[in-house]
Amino acid sequence: MFTLWYTFLGIREYAKFSSDKMVDAAVLEKLEAAFKKLQGTESKSLLKKYLSQEVFDKLKTKKTGFNSSLLDVIQSGVENPDSGVGIYAPDAESYSTFSDLFDPIIEDYHGGFKKDAKHPNKDWGDVDTLPNVDPSGEYVISTRVRCGRSMEGYPFNPCLTEAQYKEMEEKLKATLDGFQGDLKGSYYPLAGMTKEVQQKLIDDHFLFKEGDRFLQAANACRFWPTGRGIFHNDAKTFLIWCNEEDHLRLISMQPGGDLGQVYRRLVTAVNDIEKRVPFSHHDRLGFLTFCPTNLGTTVRASVHIKVPKLAANKAKLEEVASKFNLQVRGTRGEHTEAEGGVYDISNKRRMGLTEYEAVKEMSDGILEIIKIEKELP
Repeated sequence: MFTLWYTFLGIREYAKFSSDKMVDAAVLEKLEAAFKKLQGTESKSLLKKYLSQEVFDKLKTKKTGFNSSLLDVIQSGVENPDSGVGIYAPDAESYSTFSDLFDPIIEDYHGGFKKDAKHPNKDWGDVDTLPNVDPSGEYVISTRVRCGRSMEGYPFNPCLTEAQYKEMEEKLKATLDGFQGDLKGSYYPLAGMTKEVQQKLIDDHFLFKEGDRFLQAANACRFWPTGRGIFHNDAKTFLIWCNEEDHLRLISMQPGGDLGQVYRRLVTAVNDIEKRVPFSHHDRLGFLTFCPTNLGTTVRASVHIKVPKLAANKAKLEEVASKFNLQVRGTRGEHTEAEGGVYDISNKRRMGLTEYEAVKEMSDGILEIIKIEKELP
């Protein structure tokens, strides 16, 4: 009966109906142990900051319609105390069921996006007004702009079945067959891909890494490599990751600092796919994603930039980054070190502003960083 009810009324209604269930004793015992373990660490994560005893006691017995508990939300942050955030949403309903934890973390990370705030409507802006941030080619090695999307009607990674992974991959492949011109390319499933090809794509920053410990701990790598893969256009300037962290990661990238060209390509591709594949969207939170840091616009605009003088004065670099709400990462992304003074710098805010504003914030910050690098003795 429940299966038929689920089929006719859809995921959201079924989840709402099922969310009155409480976790069983075994899960509760694991949750108590996890909370105790977290409190015993020196973690600086937002999870530890906001998961007070009061919040824990309020949420520990709750469960979503996909049977996700607070343990599913926090387990990655508990196992990895060096996490910056430390929580994931195993399904869309988690953002409501565990809002007492998600809301303050979202507000903290996204620069004051309060629980009564509403994310603005999608607005890519005038795509022709973004500049080349480094026309001389002296500092910016490469530029990329990406966004995440979740397919409507499917839960997130920890709740997906093997059959759903395959179904989603087939839907994506059918959509990509319609790409023409600059976007035309090929899809490569991870299943059956040789280790040599896979490693080359990873080294080129084209393909996601296998077995990320943060995603593993969040139970997001089940049925690997089923349903995972990469699409890239013939010029390798537009990529799609299928079922890595989010259902879809759409990435436009190229050498140099021509942010405008990179942004235009992404906007064209996203608009094209959206005509055929409906995306999961929330009136208050914007586009929904597995990690709360990517909600809203889901847009991350970044450059690989070589700033040796600022690299020797990391405090100054972080000061400028903070002023423009930028995030400074190592050369190969999050949880890596800078190699040869090369940093991955991106916009941090994704909520409470439009897609265009998020990218413009990064653009303005990078221009300032280059200005300061030039001025340093």
